[in-house]
Amino acid sequence: MPALQLRTVTRTQGNNAALKDGTVAPRGLVFDFEEVPVLVSAFRRMVRTLEFDVSEMAFTTYLVAKAHGVRFTALPVFLVRAFHHGAIRFNTAVGIRTPTDLEGRQIGVNRGYTVTTGVWARGVLADEHGVDLDRVTWVLSGDEHVAEYRPPANVVPMPAGGDLAAMLGAGEIAAAIGVDGDLADVAPLIPDARQAGLAALRRDGYYPINHLVVVKDELLEQHPHLAQDVFTAFAESKNLYVDRLRAGAITDPSPVDRLHEQVMAVTGADPLPYGIAPNRSNIEKLLDLAMAQKILDRRPAVESLFAAGTHDLTA
Repeated sequence: MPALQLRTVTRTQGNNAALKDGTVAPRGLVFDFEEVPVLVSAFRRMVRTLEFDVSEMAFTTYLVAKAHGVRFTALPVFLVRAFHHGAIRFNTAVGIRTPTDLEGRQIGVNRGYTVTTGVWARGVLADEHGVDLDRVTWVLSGDEHVAEYRPPANVVPMPAGGDLAAMLGAGEIAAAIGVDGDLADVAPLIPDARQAGLAALRRDGYYPINHLVVVKDELLEQHPHLAQDVFTAFAESKNLYVDRLRAGAITDPSPVDRLHEQVMAVTGADPLPYGIAPNRSNIEKLLDLAMAQKILDRRPAVESLFAAGTHDLTA
Protein backbone atom coordinates (compact mmCIF):
# COMPACT_ATOMS: atom_id res chain seq x y z
CA MET A 1 0.00 0.00 0.00
CA PRO A 2 1.48 3.41 -0.93
CA ALA A 3 2.35 5.78 1.89
CA LEU A 4 -0.27 8.38 2.79
CA GLN A 5 0.92 11.81 1.65
CA LEU A 6 0.06 14.56 4.14
CA ARG A 7 0.37 18.23 3.24
CA THR A 8 1.82 19.58 6.49
CA VAL A 9 2.79 22.89 8.06
CA THR A 10 4.82 23.20 11.25
CA ARG A 11 7.54 25.65 12.14
CA THR A 12 11.05 24.17 12.27
CA GLN A 13 12.07 23.94 15.91
CA GLY A 14 13.99 21.58 18.16
CA ASN A 15 11.15 19.17 18.83
CA ASN A 16 10.28 18.87 15.13
CA ALA A 17 13.77 18.91 13.61
CA ALA A 18 14.20 15.14 13.40
CA LEU A 19 10.82 14.80 11.71
CA LYS A 20 11.52 17.53 9.19
CA ASP A 21 15.05 16.42 8.31
CA GLY A 22 14.03 12.78 7.86
CA THR A 23 15.79 11.34 10.92
CA VAL A 24 12.33 10.16 12.01
CA ALA A 25 10.61 8.44 9.10
CA PRO A 26 7.09 7.33 10.07
CA ARG A 27 5.92 4.07 8.57
CA GLY A 28 3.06 4.48 6.10
CA LEU A 29 3.10 8.28 6.19
CA VAL A 30 4.93 10.99 4.31
CA PHE A 31 4.74 14.52 5.64
CA ASP A 32 5.00 16.91 2.71
CA PHE A 33 6.22 19.91 4.69
CA GLU A 34 5.50 23.40 3.44
CA GLU A 35 7.33 26.40 4.84
CA VAL A 36 5.06 29.34 5.66
CA PRO A 37 7.29 32.22 6.77
CA VAL A 38 4.57 33.88 8.86
CA LEU A 39 3.15 30.90 10.71
CA VAL A 40 -0.03 32.65 11.83
CA SER A 41 -1.03 33.02 8.19
CA ALA A 42 -1.01 29.22 7.96
CA PHE A 43 -3.34 29.08 10.95
CA ARG A 44 -5.76 31.39 9.18
CA ARG A 45 -5.58 29.43 5.94
CA MET A 46 -6.26 26.20 7.81
CA VAL A 47 -9.16 27.65 9.79
CA ARG A 48 -10.82 29.29 6.80
CA THR A 49 -10.12 26.87 3.94
CA LEU A 50 -8.77 23.61 5.47
CA GLU A 51 -5.80 24.06 3.17
CA PHE A 52 -3.50 21.55 4.89
CA ASP A 53 -3.91 17.96 6.03
CA VAL A 54 -1.85 18.41 9.20
CA SER A 55 -1.13 21.80 10.70
CA GLU A 56 0.41 23.41 13.72
CA MET A 57 -2.28 25.57 15.30
CA ALA A 58 -2.61 28.12 18.10
CA PHE A 59 -4.54 26.47 20.92
CA THR A 60 -7.16 29.19 21.44
CA THR A 61 -7.69 29.55 17.70
CA TYR A 62 -8.40 25.82 17.70
CA LEU A 63 -10.90 26.15 20.56
CA VAL A 64 -12.79 28.89 18.73
CA ALA A 65 -12.65 27.06 15.39
CA LYS A 66 -13.93 23.86 16.98
CA ALA A 67 -16.76 25.75 18.66
CA HIS A 68 -17.77 27.09 15.23
CA GLY A 69 -17.74 23.70 13.54
CA VAL A 70 -14.46 23.76 11.62
CA ARG A 71 -13.71 20.23 10.45
CA PHE A 72 -10.39 19.45 12.07
CA THR A 73 -9.44 17.87 15.39
CA ALA A 74 -6.39 18.26 17.60
CA LEU A 75 -3.84 15.74 18.72
CA PRO A 76 -2.32 16.22 22.21
CA VAL A 77 1.00 17.18 20.62
CA PHE A 78 1.94 20.46 22.29
CA LEU A 79 4.61 21.99 20.12
CA VAL A 80 5.07 25.42 21.68
CA ARG A 81 4.91 26.52 25.30
CA ALA A 82 5.93 29.81 26.87
CA PHE A 83 5.44 32.04 29.87
CA HIS A 84 3.57 35.27 29.13
CA HIS A 85 4.38 37.54 32.04
CA GLY A 86 6.75 39.45 29.75
CA ALA A 87 4.18 39.98 27.00
CA ILE A 88 2.61 42.98 28.77
CA ARG A 89 4.32 46.36 28.38
CA PHE A 90 3.07 49.72 29.63
CA ASN A 91 3.68 53.42 29.15
CA THR A 92 5.52 54.65 32.24
CA ALA A 93 4.27 58.22 31.82
CA VAL A 94 0.52 57.63 32.14
CA GLY A 95 0.25 56.99 35.89
CA ILE A 96 0.32 53.19 36.04
CA ARG A 97 1.79 52.21 39.42
CA THR A 98 0.29 48.74 39.85
CA PRO A 99 -1.45 46.41 37.39
CA THR A 100 -4.88 47.28 38.81
CA ASP A 101 -4.31 50.85 37.60
CA LEU A 102 -4.99 49.44 34.13
CA GLU A 103 -8.68 49.21 34.98
CA GLY A 104 -10.61 51.89 33.13
CA ARG A 105 -7.82 52.18 30.55
CA GLN A 106 -7.23 50.94 27.02
CA ILE A 107 -4.81 48.05 26.44
CA GLY A 108 -3.68 47.07 22.97
CA VAL A 109 -3.63 43.45 21.80
CA ASN A 110 -1.50 42.41 18.84
CA ARG A 111 -3.84 40.94 16.20
CA GLY A 112 -7.08 39.49 17.58
CA TYR A 113 -8.72 39.12 20.97
CA THR A 114 -8.51 35.31 20.75
CA VAL A 115 -4.73 35.24 20.16
CA THR A 116 -3.41 32.64 22.61
CA THR A 117 -0.65 34.85 24.04
CA GLY A 118 -3.26 37.48 24.84
CA VAL A 119 -5.49 34.96 26.57
CA TRP A 120 -2.68 33.71 28.82
CA ALA A 121 -1.37 37.25 29.48
CA ARG A 122 -4.83 38.49 30.50
CA GLY A 123 -4.98 35.46 32.79
CA VAL A 124 -1.76 36.62 34.47
CA LEU A 125 -3.29 40.07 34.99
CA ALA A 126 -6.48 38.66 36.49
CA ASP A 127 -5.18 35.71 38.49
CA GLU A 128 -1.87 37.02 39.80
CA HIS A 129 -2.57 40.76 40.00
CA GLY A 130 -6.32 41.06 40.57
CA VAL A 131 -7.12 43.07 37.43
CA ASP A 132 -10.83 43.14 36.54
CA LEU A 133 -10.57 42.37 32.82
CA ASP A 134 -14.12 43.57 32.20
CA ARG A 135 -13.06 47.07 33.27
CA VAL A 136 -10.44 47.28 30.52
CA THR A 137 -11.07 48.25 26.89
CA TRP A 138 -9.06 45.91 24.66
CA VAL A 139 -7.87 47.51 21.43
CA LEU A 140 -7.09 45.10 18.57
CA SER A 141 -4.63 45.65 15.73
CA GLY A 142 -6.22 42.98 13.52
CA ASP A 143 -9.17 40.67 13.10
CA GLU A 144 -9.82 37.11 14.23
CA HIS A 145 -8.72 33.96 12.42
CA VAL A 146 -12.23 32.56 12.95
CA ALA A 147 -14.32 35.15 11.13
CA GLU A 148 -17.57 34.03 12.80
CA TYR A 149 -16.33 34.85 16.30
CA ARG A 150 -17.76 37.97 17.94
CA PRO A 151 -15.82 39.47 20.87
CA PRO A 152 -17.39 41.01 23.98
CA ALA A 153 -18.47 44.66 24.05
CA ASN A 154 -15.26 45.91 25.70
CA VAL A 155 -13.18 44.84 22.68
CA VAL A 156 -12.72 47.44 19.94
CA PRO A 157 -10.64 47.75 16.77
CA MET A 158 -7.68 50.05 16.53
CA PRO A 159 -8.44 53.27 14.59
CA ALA A 160 -7.98 52.90 10.85
CA GLY A 161 -4.36 53.47 9.91
CA GLY A 162 -3.24 53.22 13.53
CA ASP A 163 -0.17 51.47 14.89
CA LEU A 164 -0.25 49.86 18.34
CA ALA A 165 3.43 50.45 19.04
CA ALA A 166 3.11 54.13 18.17
CA MET A 167 -0.06 54.43 20.23
CA LEU A 168 1.67 52.80 23.20
CA GLY A 169 4.71 55.04 22.87
CA ALA A 170 2.50 58.13 22.70
CA GLY A 171 0.41 57.11 25.71
CA GLU A 172 -2.76 56.81 23.62
CA ILE A 173 -3.12 53.36 25.14
CA ALA A 174 -1.84 52.58 28.61
CA ALA A 175 -0.36 49.17 27.83
CA ALA A 176 -0.19 46.50 25.16
CA ILE A 177 0.18 42.74 24.85
CA GLY A 178 2.50 41.32 22.22
CA VAL A 179 3.90 44.64 21.00
CA ASP A 180 7.68 44.73 20.68
CA GLY A 181 10.19 47.42 19.78
CA ASP A 182 12.44 49.91 21.48
CA LEU A 183 10.00 52.57 22.64
CA ALA A 184 10.70 55.52 24.90
CA ASP A 185 8.70 55.54 28.16
CA VAL A 186 7.68 51.90 27.66
CA ALA A 187 8.67 49.12 30.07
CA PRO A 188 7.59 45.61 31.03
CA LEU A 189 4.64 45.70 33.40
CA ILE A 190 5.95 42.71 35.36
CA PRO A 191 9.63 42.97 36.32
CA ASP A 192 11.81 39.86 35.96
CA ALA A 193 9.13 38.27 33.83
CA ARG A 194 10.96 34.98 33.21
CA GLN A 195 11.48 34.47 36.93
CA ALA A 196 7.83 35.33 37.55
CA GLY A 197 6.85 32.63 35.06
CA LEU A 198 9.14 30.06 36.62
CA ALA A 199 7.79 30.97 40.06
CA ALA A 200 4.25 30.33 38.80
CA LEU A 201 5.44 26.98 37.45
CA ARG A 202 6.85 26.04 40.87
CA ARG A 203 3.81 27.32 42.74
CA ASP A 204 0.90 26.29 40.52
CA GLY A 205 2.26 24.08 37.76
CA TYR A 206 1.53 27.00 35.41
CA TYR A 207 3.12 26.16 32.07
CA PRO A 208 1.09 27.65 29.21
CA ILE A 209 0.48 25.74 26.00
CA ASN A 210 0.48 27.90 22.88
CA HIS A 211 0.46 25.54 19.88
CA LEU A 212 -0.75 22.03 19.15
CA VAL A 213 -1.34 19.93 16.00
CA VAL A 214 -4.62 19.50 14.12
CA VAL A 215 -5.62 17.00 11.44
CA LYS A 216 -8.50 17.28 8.98
CA ASP A 217 -11.54 15.31 10.15
CA GLU A 218 -12.03 13.87 6.67
CA LEU A 219 -8.67 12.12 6.91
CA LEU A 220 -9.21 10.96 10.49
CA GLU A 221 -12.48 9.35 9.39
CA GLN A 222 -10.90 7.67 6.36
CA HIS A 223 -7.84 6.35 8.24
CA PRO A 224 -8.74 5.07 11.73
CA HIS A 225 -5.13 4.82 12.93
CA LEU A 226 -3.95 8.12 11.51
CA ALA A 227 -4.22 10.08 14.75
CA GLN A 228 -2.06 7.59 16.64
CA ASP A 229 0.46 7.38 13.81
CA VAL A 230 0.88 11.15 13.56
CA PHE A 231 1.15 11.44 17.35
CA THR A 232 3.84 8.75 17.39
CA ALA A 233 5.89 10.45 14.68
CA PHE A 234 5.85 13.84 16.41
CA ALA A 235 6.60 12.17 19.76
CA GLU A 236 9.63 10.29 18.40
CA SER A 237 11.06 13.53 17.07
CA LYS A 238 10.41 15.36 20.33
CA ASN A 239 12.00 12.62 22.41
CA LEU A 240 15.22 12.84 20.40
CA TYR A 241 15.33 16.58 21.06
CA VAL A 242 14.71 16.17 24.78
CA ASP A 243 17.46 13.53 24.95
CA ARG A 244 19.86 16.08 23.45
CA LEU A 245 18.74 18.73 25.93
CA ARG A 246 19.34 16.40 28.86
CA ALA A 247 22.76 15.44 27.54
CA GLY A 248 23.81 19.06 27.03
CA ALA A 249 24.39 18.21 23.39
CA ILE A 250 22.89 21.37 21.86
CA THR A 251 25.98 23.42 21.05
CA ASP A 252 24.31 26.73 20.20
CA PRO A 253 21.09 26.81 22.23
CA SER A 254 18.35 29.18 21.16
CA PRO A 255 16.21 31.17 23.62
CA VAL A 256 13.59 28.42 23.29
CA ASP A 257 16.16 25.77 24.14
CA ARG A 258 17.18 27.83 27.19
CA LEU A 259 13.55 28.02 28.30
CA HIS A 260 13.22 24.24 28.06
CA GLU A 261 16.42 23.81 30.07
CA GLN A 262 15.06 26.10 32.79
CA VAL A 263 11.78 24.20 32.91
CA MET A 264 13.69 20.92 33.24
CA ALA A 265 15.70 22.41 36.08
CA VAL A 266 12.50 23.38 37.93
CA THR A 267 10.47 20.23 37.27
CA GLY A 268 13.13 17.58 36.79
CA ALA A 269 10.96 16.29 33.95
CA ASP A 270 10.47 16.42 30.20
CA PRO A 271 9.87 20.10 29.34
CA LEU A 272 7.58 19.18 26.42
CA PRO A 273 5.25 16.41 27.58
CA TYR A 274 2.72 15.24 24.99
CA GLY A 275 -0.61 13.64 25.86
CA ILE A 276 -3.69 14.69 27.81
CA ALA A 277 -2.74 13.25 31.20
CA PRO A 278 0.49 15.21 31.87
CA ASN A 279 -1.10 18.41 30.56
CA ARG A 280 -4.66 18.24 31.89
CA SER A 281 -4.27 21.01 34.48
CA ASN A 282 -2.93 23.48 31.91
CA ILE A 283 -5.58 22.51 29.35
CA GLU A 284 -8.28 23.03 32.00
CA LYS A 285 -6.70 26.36 32.90
CA LEU A 286 -6.85 27.58 29.31
CA LEU A 287 -10.52 26.55 29.18
CA ASP A 288 -11.10 28.49 32.42
CA LEU A 289 -9.57 31.57 30.85
CA ALA A 290 -11.45 31.16 27.57
CA MET A 291 -14.74 31.01 29.46
CA ALA A 292 -13.91 33.91 31.79
CA GLN A 293 -12.79 36.09 28.86
CA LYS A 294 -15.92 35.30 26.83
CA ILE A 295 -14.00 33.53 24.11
CA LEU A 296 -16.11 30.39 24.54
CA ASP A 297 -19.76 30.37 25.58
CA ARG A 298 -19.81 26.64 26.33
CA ARG A 299 -17.04 24.71 28.04
CA PRO A 300 -16.04 21.54 26.16
CA ALA A 301 -14.87 18.38 27.91
CA VAL A 302 -11.12 18.01 27.56
CA GLU A 303 -11.33 14.64 25.79
CA SER A 304 -13.77 16.05 23.21
CA LEU A 305 -11.00 18.32 21.95
CA PHE A 306 -8.69 15.48 20.92
CA ALA A 307 -8.90 12.75 18.32
CA ALA A 308 -10.19 9.33 19.31
CA GLY A 309 -7.33 6.94 19.87
CA THR A 310 -5.06 9.61 21.39
CA HIS A 311 -6.73 10.07 24.76
CA ASP A 312 -4.45 7.64 26.57
CA LEU A 313 -1.26 8.34 24.62
CA THR A 314 1.65 10.07 26.34
CA ALA A 315 5.22 10.83 25.35
